[in-house]
Amino acid sequence: MFSQQVKWEDILNTVWFGKSVKTLVIFLICWLLFLFLKHGLRKFEEMVSEKEVIRESEMTLRLKTYSHILKWLGSILIFAVTLYMLLQNFGIDVAPLLAGAGIVGLAFGFGGQYLIRDIINGVFILFEGQYRVNDVVQIGEHGGLVEAVNLRITKLRDLEGRVIYIPNGEIKTVVNFTKEYAQALLNVGVAYKENIDRAMSVIKELGGEMRKDPYYGKLILDNLEMLGVDEFGESQVTIKFRMKTLPIKQWEVAREFRRRLKNRFDELGIEIPFPHRTLYWGAPGEKASGREVGFKNTGEKSGSIPGRQA
Repeated sequence: MFSQQVKWEDILNTVWFGKSVKTLVIFLICWLLFLFLKHGLRKFEEMVSEKEVIRESEMTLRLKTYSHILKWLGSILIFAVTLYMLLQNFGIDVAPLLAGAGIVGLAFGFGGQYLIRDIINGVFILFEGQYRVNDVVQIGEHGGLVEAVNLRITKLRDLEGRVIYIPNGEIKTVVNFTKEYAQALLNVGVAYKENIDRAMSVIKELGGEMRKDPYYGKLILDNLEMLGVDEFGESQVTIKFRMKTLPIKQWEVAREFRRRLKNRFDELGIEIPFPHRTLYWGAPGEKASGREVGFKNTGEKSGSIPGRQA
């Protein structure tokens, strides 16, 4: 009995047992720090969030973007401190490792320069406010909603739900569709036979109605701006106009305006033309074998024989 007690005391007093307990304590503390960081920043975002608004303010979106950066930096810092404490706990001198890491870093400097470039460009993106979380942007050939930003990458989600990760160092040009305000730019074609002034008057009238709408009136910031006749096409006259809206709401406003305009034009008998194809069989008396059947595009409906839509 006494020998068993001595053996258990020897085990409890071993160096490795003490190191194991200390390792568990280190992991526990760092895990608690990570949870505190994660939940603390989430509470911060909830606190600064603007309730019952269509679009949050520029300052709120910027604070949420900074929150993402702090979470990324904090996670890296916690990981580095955890690794340092574990190495120290097992008696591994960190200074020679850091010197060796410097030599390895020089050896792999060509690859490491991309990481440095990403971080430097990420700093400029952050402090210049090129875009924030919840902005809609076009970066190169990729576009979508900004879901997350840190100093190394930008995370986008496109309209199909696909997630796109873009290294910040690869970002050269950014098109931000949701900076401060947006413009719903529309082109509407009407037939040449229609009165253009009447068509533009109907468009302006419909724009005024949308501004008085209980829902869409909150999305539109100013009266409809009529830019006028933009182009003479093959079968239509193109009218261009725009409406100033809240950021990210220009597409919703444009879709609803097109729906209402189509219904209004139908009610008033204003034609929105579409291409037709007329078959030309040749002049009377000509031999069919001497000429090929010809095709002629026209915007007129009367007298045409329906063919394939152009």
